[in-house]
Amino acid sequence: MNPPEPVPAPPRSPRPLRLGRVAAAGGVVCVLAAAAGVLPRLRARAELRAETRELAVPAVLVTSPAPGRAAEPPVFAAEVRPLLEAPIHARAAGYLRRWLVDIGGRVEAGQLLAEIDSPEVTRELERARAELAHAEAGQALARATAERWVKLLSAGTASQQEAAEKRAELELKSAQVAAAGANVRRLEELQSFQHVTAPFAGVITARRVDVGELVNPGAGRELFRLAQSGTLRVFVRVPQSFARAVAAPQAAELLLPESPGRIFAAKVVRTAGAIDPASRTLLTELEVDNARGDILPGSFGQVRFRQARVDPVLTLPATTLLYRSAGPQVGVVGADGSVTVRLVNLGRDFGSTVEVLGGVSSSDRVIINPPDALVDGMQVRVARSGPAGTN
Repeated sequence: MNPPEPVPAPPRSPRPLRLGRVAAAGGVVCVLAAAAGVLPRLRARAELRAETRELAVPAVLVTSPAPGRAAEPPVFAAEVRPLLEAPIHARAAGYLRRWLVDIGGRVEAGQLLAEIDSPEVTRELERARAELAHAEAGQALARATAERWVKLLSAGTASQQEAAEKRAELELKSAQVAAAGANVRRLEELQSFQHVTAPFAGVITARRVDVGELVNPGAGRELFRLAQSGTLRVFVRVPQSFARAVAAPQAAELLLPESPGRIFAAKVVRTAGAIDPASRTLLTELEVDNARGDILPGSFGQVRFRQARVDPVLTLPATTLLYRSAGPQVGVVGADGSVTVRLVNLGRDFGSTVEVLGGVSSSDRVIINPPDALVDGMQVRVARSGPAGTN
């Protein structure tokens, strides 16, 4: 009997393999979907944390101090005075006999201005001359006597004591003559003071006496006032902030209100060399040529210093200032974002901007519209920088 033929196994179906592949593909799709959903959330969370940290630091706008606008040449009030000016006083007491010049009159040095009648001086001079003549007569007698006693002494008929007395008497009479002569010269000089003369050439700007008026040298009242106005002296008090910019022989310009548009050339000749503690100004003297007499001494004017060079002053927007009990302050942002609060010295106020005389430099970053709670060490972030000196 033949053995039975083996029955062939049925063919394996490919379905399970396809299902596995589909499952694997589905798993990959799920992983990708999960990753696509999780990664944006993680990224968003990281961005949110970074933004939160950034927003925790306040943002500020900053600007830098800028040089102020070009200033006009400084102009200061000035007083015009003569080059020489002197009050003329009496040196002799008496009544004014006559005066020869009046205000506005031009005189030369030594010219007679007035005459004073002093009869007391004349009488004293006559008496002094008589006393001088009396002393000279006594001196002559004493000299003759001394010479005679010298001869008697040599002849042996007089003692040395008597001869010495006669010589001493001669010396006494000679001293009396010298004293009387000095008194005569004094009175002669005093009598010469009856003629009042001009000490220098100039213009009479005041006459304060008239004929017949009693003048007394001890009263201190002046008879005339004499001024030399060919060259004028101009005095200016320069504020301390401009004191270093003014020095001799710097040129300047004199302006007078009665001569609008006209400029008189002036020159600095000297300064006081020290600041007046009462006014905090430097007294400066200038000279102006007035040969034509266009400027009247005693006038008020203004002096412009075109050559004065003053370092430019930094300015900041008024919105950068914090007004506190310690004084005006600003906030300066450092390279690391930390804030330093500084006191500043202010100058002129231009409204939107102010001059800053000290406390900041042109390279500092100053906060615009700083918060009232701003303190040293606060961390900030610079949103943007404004133009220098503006907001």
